Amino acid sequence: MDGMINIYKERDYTSHDVVARLRGILHTRKIGHTGTLDPMAEGVLPVCVGAATKLCETFTDHDKEYEAVMLLGKRYDTLDVTGVMLESNEVMSTEEEIAAVIQGFIGGYDQVPPMYSAKKVDGQKLYDLARSGKTVERKPVFVNIYDIKVLSIDLPRVRIRVSCGKGTYIRSLIDDIGNSLGCGAAMEELTRIKVGEFDISGAIKLSELEKIVAEDKISDVIITLEEIFSELESFKATPELSRLLRNGNVMDGKSVRRVSPGMKDAHDGDKIRMYDSEQAFLGVYEYKRSRDIFKPYKMFLN
Repeated sequence: MDGMINIYKERDYTSHDVVARLRGILHTRKIGHTGTLDPMAEGVLPVCVGAATKLCETFTDHDKEYEAVMLLGKRYDTLDVTGVMLESNEVMSTEEEIAAVIQGFIGGYDQVPPMYSAKKVDGQKLYDLARSGKTVERKPVFVNIYDIKVLSIDLPRVRIRVSCGKGTYIRSLIDDIGNSLGCGAAMEELTRIKVGEFDISGAIKLSELEKIVAEDKISDVIITLEEIFSELESFKATPELSRLLRNGNVMDGKSVRRVSPGMKDAHDGDKIRMYDSEQAFLGVYEYKRSRDIFKPYKMFLN
């Protein structure tokens, strides 16, 4: 089993809990997730299996989409309602003012990571420090907020849909919106509805996957390595070049373009699927324009 599965992480599971359960269900230890979801959160959690575990870090960089419920007028130490309440304030803003402030965060801003997060400072996870009663300085990180839609307002609750880039903490975004409104806000619900091309409509719960495995239908839900990279141009090597490819050798740009005309105008960083002469998928190469070469990006040789 080499590929990815679109798992629906249920509430009160940690991402590590999901991986542990999957190791038992799939009977393999080579499993990794593509980005942590808080225990209170639910939704899309793409999981890599077998050789695809090499892609875990790659997928953490993908854009994401969330639906969240903001609870206005409350502040918690965890920035969500699972923590200790610090403040309770009256919400004085109108619905129009609330919507305007929310829209003001579109485009991105410098966001301070929450203390209760897996981010590390000096080698220590912030949530470990927070649980021991410590608060440390965190450097702001610029995050891209592509869009925020206000789905409903039923004060003190506001439901929003957020499209964002990597590294965005929705809890922090909600806290920052609450601070801008002057009343504070905490995250009450969070559902991740999309990670890259992985959508919640195709996500599978662990209980469903157990049945699929019992019926020996795992091939129906696992996305193969070739499918993951199906949008890339492909290159089929001659028998002479196959040995070089299997050893992960660099490929001359001219040689690749003779076989794959679609790479004629390749840009620096463009990627291509590599096959040997027997049509076995070997991995993905990346173009380096300065040297006019294609070099290994991810290899999936057994």
